[in-house]
Amino acid sequence: MASSVLAVLLLLAAAAAAANETRLLRPGEEVRKYRRVKALLRRVNKAAVKTIESPDGDVIDCVAAHLQPAFDHPRLRGQRPLPPPPLRPRGHNNNETAAGDSAGAAQLWAASTGESCPDGSVPVRRTTEADVLRASSVRRFGRVPTARVRRDSVSGGHEHAVGYVAGEEYYGAKASINVWAPKVSTPSEFSLSQIWVIAGSFGNDLNTIEAGWQVSPQLYGDNSPRFFTYWTTDAYQTTGCYNLLCSGFVQTNSRIAMGAAISPTSGYKGGQFDISLLVWKDPNHGNWWLEFGSGELVGYWPSFLFSHLASHASMVQFGGEVVNTRADGGTHTATQMGSGHFAGEGFGKASYFRNLEVVDWDNSLVPLSGFHVTADHPDCYDIQGGVNTVWGNYFYYGGPGKNVSVEVLSAN
Repeated sequence: MASSVLAVLLLLAAAAAAANETRLLRPGEEVRKYRRVKALLRRVNKAAVKTIESPDGDVIDCVAAHLQPAFDHPRLRGQRPLPPPPLRPRGHNNNETAAGDSAGAAQLWAASTGESCPDGSVPVRRTTEADVLRASSVRRFGRVPTARVRRDSVSGGHEHAVGYVAGEEYYGAKASINVWAPKVSTPSEFSLSQIWVIAGSFGNDLNTIEAGWQVSPQLYGDNSPRFFTYWTTDAYQTTGCYNLLCSGFVQTNSRIAMGAAISPTSGYKGGQFDISLLVWKDPNHGNWWLEFGSGELVGYWPSFLFSHLASHASMVQFGGEVVNTRADGGTHTATQMGSGHFAGEGFGKASYFRNLEVVDWDNSLVPLSGFHVTADHPDCYDIQGGVNTVWGNYFYYGGPGKNVSVEVLSAN
């Protein structure tokens, strides 16, 4: 016990130094923070029936499905995961093949070891003390570190290049997204590409369901792109979290680990690897289900988690987002979005979303109507949309962030 306490206190000191804190934690404060860290780890790390070590350093714990973090929720306690819904949305093809030279990406821990979790258990990426101490605070661990805003604003340093539809009732969304490993300038920034399913206003009652890939050194401790989910019912204030780091999302799959690295990734002028994601509302029970790849049901968000999304979504958004911690002044961050290249470079160079669809009131996948694209800061990250017979609705997006040529012109 003493050695464990010492190890965590050393990590606390290192975290404080990394954050350039000017005030040293007093011994009493260190012990209180140590206890909060250990309590959080006991809550999120459940007893494992099997443990799998990934070559990237991740530890995957196979946890009995009914003991996963979701079932800490008062309304789920003592229950078990629901069986899969009997039907996917009409028009969904589990065997859809990648277009062009694209191929499917997988998860590193499973592809490299050839292992999966036993039936009746789910893979959970183990959370470490170091993971928690990288967060802005123990209380905010597993949540976005700052107030997160959507397409309508770049306040808070969040910048987007997205396509969206709005103005109707939506019951899900589908897209294929190619996966890259964009460079992230500082540990407190991130770069992601995802689907947002949105309801409510852009005030404190905002509901979202989100899924995609992200590079987040603060959350994961490295620069690998990772499969992730997020949800909130109060505009990211107190509800929701990434992956399984709070009670909410119920995982049902024994082969997909949320928060685990995706491999291989796309290369500039090289192979293109994408993931297919489908989020839809089960018309029988009202829960929001998530599918990854070709037919892999990952799990579901119970409808009772939400206010507005308990019935339907009013907007669906696809695209990229970065955090620019220099948004209040100075040079723009060099954190990349997507491939780090602008949309105009096209296939094999720019990032893309393809085969964009939404789920309508009749539980059918349909093409987008009234689709718009927009970029908050097009000199740094831009977007170009299109439609063809192979990719349906699609767009290219992304960019390098800090754009030296633009800054020189502005200075002159």
